[in-house]
Amino acid sequence: MSVLFELKNVVKGFVKGKEKISIFEDLNMTIEEGDFVAIMGPSGSGKTTLLNMLGGVDQPTGGEVWFDGERIDSLSEGNLAKWRANNVGFIFQFYNLMPMLNAARNVELPLLLTKLSGKQRKKNVETALTLVELADRAKHMPSEMSGGQQQRVAIARAIVSDPKLLLCDEPTGDLDRATADEILRMLQLLNQKFNKTIVMVTHDPAAAKYAKRTIHLDKGEFVEEELVA
Repeated sequence: MSVLFELKNVVKGFVKGKEKISIFEDLNMTIEEGDFVAIMGPSGSGKTTLLNMLGGVDQPTGGEVWFDGERIDSLSEGNLAKWRANNVGFIFQFYNLMPMLNAARNVELPLLLTKLSGKQRKKNVETALTLVELADRAKHMPSEMSGGQQQRVAIARAIVSDPKLLLCDEPTGDLDRATADEILRMLQLLNQKFNKTIVMVTHDPAAAKYAKRTIHLDKGEFVEEELVA
Protein backbone atom coordinates (compact mmCIF):
# COMPACT_ATOMS: atom_id res chain seq x y z
CA MET A 1 0.00 0.00 0.00
CA SER A 2 1.14 3.54 -0.74
CA VAL A 3 1.29 6.32 1.83
CA LEU A 4 -1.78 8.57 1.57
CA PHE A 5 -1.24 10.92 4.52
CA GLU A 6 1.90 12.05 6.28
CA LEU A 7 2.23 14.53 9.13
CA LYS A 8 5.80 15.74 9.62
CA ASN A 9 6.82 17.49 12.85
CA VAL A 10 3.42 19.16 13.14
CA VAL A 11 3.01 21.98 15.64
CA LYS A 12 -0.37 23.41 16.57
CA GLY A 13 -1.23 26.03 19.14
CA PHE A 14 -3.26 29.16 19.70
CA VAL A 15 -3.26 32.27 21.86
CA LYS A 16 -5.97 32.79 24.47
CA GLY A 17 -5.66 36.23 25.99
CA LYS A 18 -2.02 36.48 27.07
CA GLU A 19 -1.62 32.72 27.29
CA LYS A 20 -0.12 30.52 24.57
CA ILE A 21 -1.80 27.12 24.49
CA SER A 22 -0.03 24.23 22.76
CA ILE A 23 -1.99 21.29 21.31
CA PHE A 24 0.75 19.53 19.30
CA GLU A 25 4.47 20.17 19.60
CA ASP A 26 6.07 17.60 17.29
CA LEU A 27 3.43 15.25 15.90
CA ASN A 28 4.33 12.67 13.26
CA MET A 29 1.89 10.28 11.62
CA THR A 30 1.61 8.08 8.52
CA ILE A 31 -1.64 6.73 7.08
CA GLU A 32 -1.54 4.29 4.19
CA GLU A 33 -4.12 4.16 1.43
CA GLY A 34 -6.92 1.77 2.41
CA ASP A 35 -6.24 2.08 6.15
CA PHE A 36 -9.02 2.36 8.75
CA VAL A 37 -7.68 4.19 11.80
CA ALA A 38 -9.52 4.86 15.05
CA ILE A 39 -8.21 7.79 17.09
CA MET A 40 -9.00 7.55 20.80
CA GLY A 41 -8.14 9.72 23.76
CA PRO A 42 -9.61 11.83 26.56
CA SER A 43 -11.42 15.10 25.90
CA GLY A 44 -8.95 17.88 25.16
CA SER A 45 -6.26 15.52 23.82
CA GLY A 46 -6.41 17.04 20.31
CA LYS A 47 -8.48 14.41 18.47
CA THR A 48 -10.84 16.78 16.66
CA THR A 49 -8.02 19.25 15.95
CA LEU A 50 -6.08 16.41 14.32
CA LEU A 51 -9.11 15.43 12.23
CA ASN A 52 -9.59 19.04 11.14
CA MET A 53 -5.96 19.29 10.04
CA LEU A 54 -6.26 16.07 8.04
CA GLY A 55 -9.32 17.54 6.35
CA GLY A 56 -7.67 20.87 5.59
CA VAL A 57 -10.22 22.68 7.79
CA ASP A 58 -7.54 23.76 10.28
CA GLN A 59 -3.90 24.56 9.53
CA PRO A 60 -0.83 23.67 11.61
CA THR A 61 1.26 26.50 13.01
CA GLY A 62 4.37 24.52 12.09
CA GLY A 63 5.44 21.35 10.32
CA GLU A 64 4.00 19.82 7.16
CA VAL A 65 0.85 17.92 6.11
CA TRP A 66 1.16 15.79 2.96
CA PHE A 67 -1.63 14.00 1.07
CA ASP A 68 -0.87 11.61 -1.78
CA GLY A 69 2.43 13.33 -2.52
CA GLU A 70 1.03 16.87 -2.32
CA ARG A 71 1.72 19.27 0.53
CA ILE A 72 -1.72 20.61 1.52
CA ASP A 73 -0.92 22.88 4.48
CA SER A 74 0.62 25.43 2.11
CA LEU A 75 -2.31 25.55 -0.34
CA SER A 76 -4.33 28.75 -0.74
CA GLU A 77 -7.88 28.77 0.67
CA GLY A 78 -9.34 28.41 -2.82
CA ASN A 79 -7.13 25.47 -3.76
CA LEU A 80 -7.71 23.88 -0.35
CA ALA A 81 -11.48 24.06 -0.90
CA LYS A 82 -11.06 22.33 -4.28
CA TRP A 83 -8.81 19.70 -2.69
CA ARG A 84 -11.41 18.97 0.00
CA ALA A 85 -14.22 18.73 -2.56
CA ASN A 86 -12.23 16.20 -4.60
CA ASN A 87 -10.67 14.09 -1.85
CA VAL A 88 -12.49 14.25 1.49
CA GLY A 89 -15.87 13.17 2.85
CA PHE A 90 -16.89 14.27 6.35
CA ILE A 91 -19.20 12.36 8.72
CA PHE A 92 -20.25 14.05 11.97
CA GLN A 93 -21.82 12.91 15.23
CA PHE A 94 -25.02 14.92 14.75
CA TYR A 95 -25.35 14.27 10.98
CA ASN A 96 -25.37 17.98 10.00
CA LEU A 97 -28.20 17.48 7.51
CA MET A 98 -30.14 20.47 6.18
CA PRO A 99 -33.60 20.07 7.78
CA MET A 100 -35.45 21.77 4.89
CA LEU A 101 -33.97 19.42 2.24
CA ASN A 102 -34.95 15.82 1.59
CA ALA A 103 -32.41 12.99 1.68
CA ALA A 104 -31.55 13.19 -2.02
CA ARG A 105 -31.00 16.95 -1.88
CA ASN A 106 -28.82 16.62 1.22
CA VAL A 107 -26.68 14.01 -0.50
CA GLU A 108 -26.39 16.18 -3.61
CA LEU A 109 -24.96 19.20 -1.75
CA PRO A 110 -21.22 18.39 -2.20
CA LEU A 111 -21.79 17.88 -5.94
CA LEU A 112 -23.03 21.44 -6.35
CA LEU A 113 -19.38 22.48 -5.99
CA THR A 114 -18.42 20.37 -9.02
CA LYS A 115 -18.95 20.77 -12.77
CA LEU A 116 -21.15 17.68 -13.02
CA SER A 117 -24.39 18.01 -14.97
CA GLY A 118 -27.73 17.75 -13.18
CA LYS A 119 -28.26 14.32 -14.77
CA GLN A 120 -24.89 13.03 -13.52
CA ARG A 121 -25.48 14.50 -10.05
CA LYS A 122 -28.81 12.65 -9.87
CA LYS A 123 -27.13 9.40 -10.92
CA ASN A 124 -24.40 9.80 -8.28
CA VAL A 125 -26.98 10.54 -5.58
CA GLU A 126 -29.00 7.44 -6.50
CA THR A 127 -25.85 5.30 -6.39
CA ALA A 128 -24.82 6.65 -2.98
CA LEU A 129 -28.27 6.20 -1.45
CA THR A 130 -28.50 2.67 -2.85
CA LEU A 131 -25.14 1.84 -1.30
CA VAL A 132 -26.38 2.86 2.14
CA GLU A 133 -29.70 1.05 1.54
CA LEU A 134 -31.85 4.19 1.54
CA ALA A 135 -32.90 4.51 -2.11
CA ASP A 136 -36.53 4.20 -1.00
CA ARG A 137 -36.14 7.17 1.37
CA ALA A 138 -34.75 9.64 -1.17
CA LYS A 139 -37.72 12.00 -0.87
CA HIS A 140 -38.01 11.80 2.92
CA MET A 141 -37.07 14.78 5.09
CA PRO A 142 -34.58 14.33 7.98
CA SER A 143 -37.44 14.75 10.49
CA GLU A 144 -39.12 11.71 8.94
CA MET A 145 -36.12 9.46 9.53
CA SER A 146 -34.53 7.76 12.56
CA GLY A 147 -31.08 8.74 13.83
CA GLY A 148 -29.53 5.72 12.12
CA GLN A 149 -31.19 6.59 8.81
CA GLN A 150 -30.04 10.20 9.08
CA GLN A 151 -26.47 9.02 9.67
CA ARG A 152 -26.72 6.78 6.60
CA VAL A 153 -27.82 9.82 4.59
CA ALA A 154 -24.77 11.62 6.00
CA ILE A 155 -22.56 8.72 4.87
CA ALA A 156 -24.13 8.85 1.39
CA ARG A 157 -23.39 12.59 1.28
CA ALA A 158 -19.78 11.90 2.31
CA ILE A 159 -19.20 9.31 -0.44
CA VAL A 160 -21.26 10.83 -3.28
CA SER A 161 -18.22 12.50 -4.85
CA ASP A 162 -16.18 9.27 -4.50
CA PRO A 163 -13.46 10.72 -2.21
CA LYS A 164 -10.35 8.79 -1.23
CA LEU A 165 -10.66 9.78 2.44
CA LEU A 166 -13.50 9.66 4.96
CA LEU A 167 -13.08 11.62 8.20
CA CYS A 168 -15.52 10.61 10.92
CA ASP A 169 -15.95 12.61 14.13
CA GLU A 170 -17.76 10.42 16.70
CA PRO A 171 -20.04 9.00 13.95
CA THR A 172 -21.94 6.76 16.39
CA GLY A 173 -21.90 9.00 19.46
CA ASP A 174 -25.61 9.82 19.19
CA LEU A 175 -26.82 6.28 18.39
CA ASP A 176 -27.86 3.22 20.38
CA ARG A 177 -25.57 0.17 20.29
CA ALA A 178 -27.44 -1.80 17.62
CA THR A 179 -27.73 1.20 15.29
CA ALA A 180 -24.12 2.17 15.96
CA ASP A 181 -22.94 -1.31 14.96
CA GLU A 182 -24.98 -1.04 11.76
CA ILE A 183 -23.26 2.25 10.87
CA LEU A 184 -19.82 0.88 11.75
CA ARG A 185 -20.37 -2.21 9.58
CA MET A 186 -21.22 0.16 6.73
CA LEU A 187 -17.97 2.08 7.26
CA GLN A 188 -16.10 -1.21 7.39
CA LEU A 189 -17.68 -2.23 4.07
CA LEU A 190 -16.63 1.07 2.48
CA ASN A 191 -13.10 0.43 3.69
CA GLN A 192 -12.83 -3.23 2.71
CA LYS A 193 -14.82 -3.36 -0.53
CA PHE A 194 -14.33 0.16 -1.90
CA ASN A 195 -10.87 0.86 -0.45
CA LYS A 196 -11.89 4.08 1.27
CA THR A 197 -9.28 5.31 3.72
CA ILE A 198 -11.05 6.12 6.99
CA VAL A 199 -9.91 8.08 10.04
CA MET A 200 -12.43 7.94 12.86
CA VAL A 201 -12.35 9.81 16.17
CA THR A 202 -14.25 7.93 18.86
CA HIS A 203 -14.57 7.55 22.63
CA ASP A 204 -16.12 4.11 22.19
CA PRO A 205 -13.81 1.05 22.44
CA ALA A 206 -16.51 -1.06 20.77
CA ALA A 207 -16.48 1.29 17.76
CA ALA A 208 -12.69 1.22 17.57
CA LYS A 209 -12.78 -2.56 17.11
CA TYR A 210 -14.19 -2.05 13.61
CA ALA A 211 -10.99 -0.26 12.55
CA LYS A 212 -7.77 -1.91 11.42
CA ARG A 213 -5.73 -0.11 14.06
CA THR A 214 -6.31 2.18 17.01
CA ILE A 215 -4.06 5.08 17.96
CA HIS A 216 -4.34 6.62 21.42
CA LEU A 217 -3.76 10.35 21.70
CA ASP A 218 -3.09 12.05 25.03
CA LYS A 219 -1.98 15.62 25.70
CA GLY A 220 -1.09 16.12 22.04
CA GLU A 221 1.05 12.98 21.74
CA PHE A 222 0.49 9.50 20.37
CA VAL A 223 1.00 7.28 23.41
CA GLU A 224 -0.05 3.85 22.15
CA GLU A 225 -0.97 2.05 18.95
CA GLU A 226 -2.67 -1.31 18.62
CA LEU A 227 -3.67 -3.44 15.65
CA VAL A 228 -7.22 -4.74 15.72
CA ALA A 229 -7.60 -8.47 15.22
